[in-house]
Amino acid sequence: MSDAPRSDRYAAADSGAIEITSEPIVLDRSASRDAEAIDITPALDSDDSEAGPASSAGKPSSRRRKIVLGSVLAVTLAGVAVFGSVSWRILQQKDATLATPVEVAGLTRDESEGAQATIEYLRTAVNAEINFAESFGAVYTDPAGPDRSVLLFGGTTLVWQPERDLDRLFALASEEDSPVADIREVDAGSLGGVMKCGTAPIQDGELVFCGWADHGSIAMGMFAGRTLDDSSALLRDIRNAVQSRD
Repeated sequence: MSDAPRSDRYAAADSGAIEITSEPIVLDRSASRDAEAIDITPALDSDDSEAGPASSAGKPSSRRRKIVLGSVLAVTLAGVAVFGSVSWRILQQKDATLATPVEVAGLTRDESEGAQATIEYLRTAVNAEINFAESFGAVYTDPAGPDRSVLLFGGTTLVWQPERDLDRLFALASEEDSPVADIREVDAGSLGGVMKCGTAPIQDGELVFCGWADHGSIAMGMFAGRTLDDSSALLRDIRNAVQSRD
């Protein structure tokens, strides 16, 4: 821990305590020489010499008080500005809705029994870690080939720390023998929030995991047969089509 803030030390001086300095103590008998009273005051710093002696023993000069008050005000205003910015983002993003249209970004929703069973499994697993108000999921097929399907899952809720919860989702997606690695942040697009992508090894190559999180939603896509850059670009297109805000 560091020493007490400078403003705390000045506050102690204002309360009547004598400020301890490295300067010599001045014994001033001039004000009441006849009564032989001794006024003990600390010598002024060179910066305060032009301002004259303090109005009472132990009090800092008005110039020093103004500097301290100005610093406290600047810090307070900066804190208010940061809080206001975060509050605005929360209000802007918190009421999110996620849909699963039949077609999105050139892909078609898979209605097969196997696809539905896969999505239900993923939704159940994710809901055990993140308490979604509403969860969603879908498997989308690519007309270019069956090995380029996309699994999409996630949900909506009020999210206080989007990046932390997105990292939790990546940890959940990792398996002991096939962890999601090389996770890095990518462009989240116009909807904002944070978006990250990573890869995990599979039998015939690697599977790309890309997810986003904002203050109203968390979702992840699993992309086969695509590079990480292609997958992140496709997820941005999918997100623009499936996410809306009230």
